Amino acid sequence: MSERFVGERFSGSFTQQEPIPEAGIEAAMAVLRHGRLHRYNTVAGEIAETALLEEEFAAYVGAKYCLALASGGAAMACALRALQVKPGEPVLSNAFTLAPVPGAIASIGAKPVFVDVAEDLTIDLAHLEAQAKATGSTVLLLSHMRGHVCDMDALMAICDRLGVRVVEDCAHTMGAKWKGVPSGRHGVIGCYSTQTYKHLNSGEGGFLVTDDAELAARAVLLSGSYMLYARHRAAPALEVFEALKLEVPNVSSRMDNLRAAILRPQIGMLDDRRARWRALYQGMERGLAGAPGLKLIPRPQHEDYMGSSFQFLLPGWEPARVAAFVAAAAARGVELKWFGAAEPAGFTSRYAHWQYARPEALPQTDRVLAGLIDMRLPLTFLPEDVNQIARILSEESALAAKAAALGPVAAVSAD
Repeated sequence: MSERFVGERFSGSFTQQEPIPEAGIEAAMAVLRHGRLHRYNTVAGEIAETALLEEEFAAYVGAKYCLALASGGAAMACALRALQVKPGEPVLSNAFTLAPVPGAIASIGAKPVFVDVAEDLTIDLAHLEAQAKATGSTVLLLSHMRGHVCDMDALMAICDRLGVRVVEDCAHTMGAKWKGVPSGRHGVIGCYSTQTYKHLNSGEGGFLVTDDAELAARAVLLSGSYMLYARHRAAPALEVFEALKLEVPNVSSRMDNLRAAILRPQIGMLDDRRARWRALYQGMERGLAGAPGLKLIPRPQHEDYMGSSFQFLLPGWEPARVAAFVAAAAARGVELKWFGAAEPAGFTSRYAHWQYARPEALPQTDRVLAGLIDMRLPLTFLPEDVNQIARILSEESALAAKAAALGPVAAVSAD
């Protein structure tokens, strides 16, 4: 027991975010002082913070239309409703994602159809095509899970050929790009999250962007605009709404002015944050290179990623060995998430846990997730924090390799 815990211990927090910028705090205080938090509660001549936020985020990603919503999950459900997905209809999605993605599909009564994950943690394109043909699905809710973006040119070629409309879940890729195209701009709709652990922080919140006027109008009406859609700025012309206003239900999921005020100053910080996250991510890559039994995930040169979390694989490790590694890291202050665990824990679950979706077994995905380790990299980390974490994980992987080489009896006695 003592040998395993000899050495340094990390004392930082994996969940502590940077403070809200002063400009956001001041804007939020102004909203609190005048009390007009509801996005449609304005005085003469006033433009709501939410409307301005939508306009500014649309400009950042190069979209015609943008809608601010209560969460990223609300954005995905709104997108599917805007596409008029029907109850019971199959919707394709990644088997490797987080629960709000299949949850958005299930929330409208549709059926999630899971697609395998490849070893680079992106969607398996061959299995995507097979599942689309087998089910006849016409919608893919594509999760850029943990910031890993697949070959978007190849994916869109498949989907365009098969008549599959793509909704991008960009909860982990806001500010990222593929061949210079902002994440969320390949599909017909892009959805984003501003939950605390994402790239803009308002506690909860989300965006939906599109260039399709009818989809944008449907989304605004669905969000609960009543007959106040003229107060939106990053929105279609009024005649588009007039043709739909009696047809589309109100599913209230709006963002409020308080959160919009907090978010607006952060948009201009996204590019700097991407560079800072990249530095932390690459520092972790260097620190873990050559660690026994660990396999790092290659990043394609076309992907300008947001490295806000870090993943690696433990290929061929038995479940007990992985669990012991995770526990040993935790004892030294390093918080890891394991996607191969038998039971869901905290934010971490996998497709086999979502029984409401009645998932079919995916052996390839099971093999990848069995050894998949995930770790947050908040911007409150310093380069020396990353170096220390990498040293701890390298030491623990070496101890695990030594124990495995000595055999089960030695491994048990080492614990």
